[in-house]
Amino acid sequence: MFEEFSRRNRAVMAAMSLAAKRDWGDVGLNDIAKEANLTIADLRREFVCKNEILRAFQTEVDAQVLARTKPAGPDDTVRDQVFEALMTRFEVMAPHKEALKRIAAYLRCRPGEASMFACSRMVTQYWTLANAGAKLDGPTALVRIAGLSAVYGKAFSTWLDDDSPSLDKTMATLDRGLTNGERGMQSLEKACETVCGLVRGLKRNFGGKGTPDGKPSPDSGPVPSSA
Repeated sequence: MFEEFSRRNRAVMAAMSLAAKRDWGDVGLNDIAKEANLTIADLRREFVCKNEILRAFQTEVDAQVLARTKPAGPDDTVRDQVFEALMTRFEVMAPHKEALKRIAAYLRCRPGEASMFACSRMVTQYWTLANAGAKLDGPTALVRIAGLSAVYGKAFSTWLDDDSPSLDKTMATLDRGLTNGERGMQSLEKACETVCGLVRGLKRNFGGKGTPDGKPSPDSGPVPSSA
């Protein structure tokens, strides 16, 4: 992870190293620059703010997980692939667990600042679902992404306190969340199909006189001109 020693990667590694030892609120940009052997000007060329360094970490984790993903087998479902991808994510993040604990504790008390990561978390789950071959079009796509983001959030919280080698608690939380989410999506998709069917029926019945496409039939009389 972060094999290329670019200024950007050096800054991310420095930030995570400092966060493993200190409260994230006590880690300043000058501290990160010094730890990475960079100037504050170098840091500014790479990032807008300190939180963007965390987003860069998320992006690198995303890429690592996607790179490690094995091709789906003939019997693998989308759910199976999502489960494996998220467990792989915890494996990739394991060396930085202490830093992530401190960062999570800091953000937990600052919901406004934590909300800045909502979009990047959604992007992460978009790529997770896309890589698993999930359906990401139609009215339920955003719900699917947001739902997986919530499931992952609960599993992540469990993982932070799960020190067992096999991560049994984390797997149980993730499995339960995916099962409940899958049931919820099935119910939502059925509801959407029902509503869409009703709308199509209303269009056929009330979209116009005479023909299914809503155009008046030849013997239906002239169409009144609009006022």
